[in-house]
Amino acid sequence: MAKSSRKRKKAPAKQPKNVSSKRSAEETKPTSFPTRYVIYGIAVLALAGAGYGFFAAQQEEGAFEAFAAAGQSELKRVETFPNEGRTHVPAGTQINYGTNPPTSGPHFIHWVNPGFYETSKGRSNLVHSLEHGMIVIYYDQPSAEDLETLKRWTALFPGPWSGIVSVRRAGLGEKVILTAWRRILRLDRLETEAAAAFIDAYRGRGPENPVR
Repeated sequence: MAKSSRKRKKAPAKQPKNVSSKRSAEETKPTSFPTRYVIYGIAVLALAGAGYGFFAAQQEEGAFEAFAAAGQSELKRVETFPNEGRTHVPAGTQINYGTNPPTSGPHFIHWVNPGFYETSKGRSNLVHSLEHGMIVIYYDQPSAEDLETLKRWTALFPGPWSGIVSVRRAGLGEKVILTAWRRILRLDRLETEAAAAFIDAYRGRGPENPVR
């Protein structure tokens, strides 16, 4: 019997199941951004922000020091008063001070920490802040520019023994009063050179723990 001359066609190789669907899914799957790059980016931004903050603080401190140097002659306007003592008394004790605002004398055991306050604070607590070497600045309604200057300077000196406490005192209008232990400088409005010279001269020199 003669063999057939026809060649059998090979059946196409079977494709593994789900190959095409897997390829399709892989082709359409979005490429994920490596997490480490996100972390690196955040770190770079944080370092840049810290660097800018440090630079800005250095600039502010340099400007303040320039004002203080230029205002040395204005210190002759500072009033100096006798020491009225520094006894700690119980809260609520009636105390009569010889100056207004007070710059020394008996005071309550709690003090006001450095910072910018939009409300008034107890004078006997503020006297304790002065004893610690802080500068207490009283303001009411200064110009927007003067208010921003007070805020920047207050933030510039946050030390517990040499900081600035800025508090509101109703009735001053644009006037500003700066106080240190036994000293007062009264200004019709904020004079940057005179005020900076006062702060630089007496900040950190309270009788309880002088640090400058």
